[in-house]
Amino acid sequence: MKLVAITNCPTGIAHTYMAAEALEKAAKELGVTIKVETQGSVGVENELTTQEINEAHAVIIASGVATDMSRFKNKTVIEWPVNKIIKEAKKAVQTAVGAAEKSVDKTVEASNDASDFISAHNKTGILKHLFTGISYMIPIVASGGLLIALSFLWGLEPAEGSLGGVLNTLGGAALSFMLPIMCAFIAYSIADRPGIAPGLALGYISANVVGAGFLGAIVAGLACGYLALYLKKIKLPQALQGINVVLFIPLITTIVVGLLMIYLIGAPIESIMTWLTNGLNNLSTVSSVLLGVVMGLMTAFDMGGPFDKVAYTFSVGLLASGITAPMAANMAAGMSPALGLALATVLFRKRFTPNERESGKVAWALGACFITEGAIPFAAADPLRILPATMLGSAVAGGLSMLFGCTLAAPHGGIFAIAIPGVVGNVGLYLVAIAAGAIVTAVTANYTKMIGKKAI
Repeated sequence: MKLVAITNCPTGIAHTYMAAEALEKAAKELGVTIKVETQGSVGVENELTTQEINEAHAVIIASGVATDMSRFKNKTVIEWPVNKIIKEAKKAVQTAVGAAEKSVDKTVEASNDASDFISAHNKTGILKHLFTGISYMIPIVASGGLLIALSFLWGLEPAEGSLGGVLNTLGGAALSFMLPIMCAFIAYSIADRPGIAPGLALGYISANVVGAGFLGAIVAGLACGYLALYLKKIKLPQALQGINVVLFIPLITTIVVGLLMIYLIGAPIESIMTWLTNGLNNLSTVSSVLLGVVMGLMTAFDMGGPFDKVAYTFSVGLLASGITAPMAANMAAGMSPALGLALATVLFRKRFTPNERESGKVAWALGACFITEGAIPFAAADPLRILPATMLGSAVAGGLSMLFGCTLAAPHGGIFAIAIPGVVGNVGLYLVAIAAGAIVTAVTANYTKMIGKKAI
């Protein structure tokens, strides 16, 4: 039995590679040959060849974002959420093997036409399309934000023509593409390539014409995607089919959604964004701390799952409106679980198995880099006793970050972002918030580990 697989996730950092490792391990245990292509932040690695795909009996797609299925036409395809594959890799491999054995004479078609995208939407929902847009936007926000932060080394308003001025210009140019890229790839996730051009245009309109911000870009991306998807289903004469996806669909989609945004829905969305921005900028101390606590709980509840991604998406989206405090709270809360459990394996060694203590060594690095998934091995092995500890620690880190008025201009980076002057506001207190979250996680984990499983 031969299998091939693809793994990817919104950030392309942790789940992508952890899922690949889990699948390879599970396949080895089951005596199955597998090759896994990873589509991470560094691009495609271990790419599947046409021959390997043809020889495979089944395909496993462990995905958190839109995946090009055109290579797998007439193959048995099993789709599995990337955040679950780490814990359920053996089950996924067994499912793929079983499906392949049942589909000897009848294969499952996984082409790239409209019906497949409708099916994918029904399985994954709107969030997957949103996460696809976010995944393509993150490198732009990260590089643009860090470039602007570096320019502050030459003063808050670096002189034109100086190196600081050039860095500031480059950063601003990168950030100007943030919303168009997010909008375009939300549409791409739904309708494939015909959604990209309208998405770029409407993302620009949302940001620069109607002032609808990231909410407008999300709405426009979804509208472009679903309209383009509908237009793909309309059968045109054979002579026009070739130019349909490169001319008619983008043209009609841009016109229809553009008119709706400019004349109908842009103004209401702008009002909502203004209300949201003003509300967040004028939060009372109690309300801001509560927001940080809630974001911390969401981040640590499923560590890379839907709750975590919603909190992260909310924070990244606000960066486009210049609201940076929630992003700081989100990163502090996201660093806390892995750092806290790594600390616990040092302070309370006897509470952890040898394998967990080894995982703790890796968790130091992952936590410092804002990779919350470093805590997953602990949570997967003992969720009822680990999750309360990580959630409490992240709630403390997020709440303290908001209480201290910390800000963060980049959506990722962990310790590397903190080390760059100007990226984090109130750096000293921010480090206190992260340390406090890690300590609370470690101490709570020690206590919950003392509780017998029967008592829980």
